[in-house]
Amino acid sequence: MKVMIVSGSHRQESQSERVAEFVGNDLLRIDPTLVVDSFSLSGNPLPLWDESVWQKSSLLAGLWEPVRERMQQAHAFVFVTPEWAGMVPPGLKNLLLFAGQREVGHKPALLVGVSSARGGSYPISELRMSGYKNNRLLIIPEHILIQDAADMLLGEEPVNERDAWLRKRITFANRLLLEYGKAIGSIRASGLTEDADFPYGM
Repeated sequence: MKVMIVSGSHRQESQSERVAEFVGNDLLRIDPTLVVDSFSLSGNPLPLWDESVWQKSSLLAGLWEPVRERMQQAHAFVFVTPEWAGMVPPGLKNLLLFAGQREVGHKPALLVGVSSARGGSYPISELRMSGYKNNRLLIIPEHILIQDAADMLLGEEPVNERDAWLRKRITFANRLLLEYGKAIGSIRASGLTEDADFPYGM
C-alpha cells in the first residue's frame, strides 16, 4: 500500500512539515512494507489553478503532471494543514482544485490540524465542508489536532502526558486509515465510482 502525506504549509521549515514526517514514520513503524510518499507545498510548487492545465503542452500541465502521477498511485492520504487566520492555507485548497477523481476519488484521507497555540480545528472543519465534492476524496471520521505544535512530537520519547497521549492517538488514527485503505480498494475496483452521468457531486 502507498500512502501520500501532504504537508499543506507554504512556509520553509514549518511545524506542519515536521508533523508530517512524524506521521509518516509512525505509519512505517506500524507497517514497514508501506510506501510513504511525502509531498510538501513549501515554496508553492503548484501555481494557482487555471484552465490551461487541460492543455497538455502548457507550463501548468507540466508542473501538475508529476504530482498527479504520485497522487494516482496512492491508496490513501494524510493531509497536514496548519491554521492560518482560522483557514486552510490557499496552496492546499489549490491542490484540491487540481486533484480529480482519478487522483483522490474514493481514497481515504486522514486530516491533521496543526496550531502553534490551542487552535487547529477550523481548517479541519473547512476541509470536511469543502474540497471533496467533485474529486470524491473520502475523509475518514477520525482526525488529529496538534496543538502547541512547537512543543509536541519532538523526540523519540514524549516530554509529558499530553505528548504521550497525542502519539497514541496518531497511531490509532494511522491504523484506522490503513484499514480504510484496504477496505475501500474493492469499492473502487467495482467500477461503480466512475459514472459518466454523474461526474460531479451535489
